[in-house]
Amino acid sequence: MEFLTNMSGHLYEFVSNLTNAELYSYIIILSTALIFSLLERAFPYKEQKFLRKGFFNDLVLYTIAQSYILGIIIFTFIIYYIDTITGLSRLQLFADTPIWLQLVFFTLTHDLYIYLMHRWQHKNKYLWRLHEAHHSPDNVDWLAGSRSHAFEILINQTIEFLPIILLGSPPEVIAYKGVISAVWGMYIHSNINITTGPLQYVINGPEMHRWHHTTGKGRNRNFATKLAIWDWLFGTAYLPLGDKVDQYGLKTAFPDNFFRQFIFAFRCFSTKKKSE
Repeated sequence: MEFLTNMSGHLYEFVSNLTNAELYSYIIILSTALIFSLLERAFPYKEQKFLRKGFFNDLVLYTIAQSYILGIIIFTFIIYYIDTITGLSRLQLFADTPIWLQLVFFTLTHDLYIYLMHRWQHKNKYLWRLHEAHHSPDNVDWLAGSRSHAFEILINQTIEFLPIILLGSPPEVIAYKGVISAVWGMYIHSNINITTGPLQYVINGPEMHRWHHTTGKGRNRNFATKLAIWDWLFGTAYLPLGDKVDQYGLKTAFPDNFFRQFIFAFRCFSTKKKSE
């Protein structure tokens, strides 16, 4: 009973310290997760268990624990240090720019970066080791997208949020940009049988991204996250009509344990040449 009392006290304190933008962001993210969970049960692309293999790791260790710790490292140490030595945020360059326009700008520029970085990760053997965890789930659903190596998140989220702070954007932009990334990540990985038609040439969705998680031909295609237009423009789009994804995951063995998955990225390269 004392444990529950302490937990509820910490939760109340946490919620009380949130800004309105942060509170709304958490509500939107939690609501979206619930909606996608229900839609996956009602309109599944593939029959998959809700409590599938790795569910606890992905929800508790990757989504909650790792995200919390990395958030502290990224904002309190890395970005704070860079901002301190450059002093750019003091110029308040984006302070008077409408929030909606800032969100459009940062979403577009970061999405292009993610496309290019993602494509490089599939080509570079060192970066692939960090990205490998993201491709390890045998079942892809709204939660599977959260499985990413800590160092990959550290790099990508620092680059995502650093310009927002250095350009003097208000805190709301950070919160809302985080919502866009979280919701879209859940959407493109969702196990929902959805067809967006011509919109798939512009906006990315599960139709294309699930092919990226296969063990077959599409795994080195469809690198875009929010805007599929990057794949169509740069010739990396793959969307076979009438076919259905057969198998997700990696071609090689991968540990089940969260901590082993972290260490596994730093294993020695084999002297024998193998296809990643």
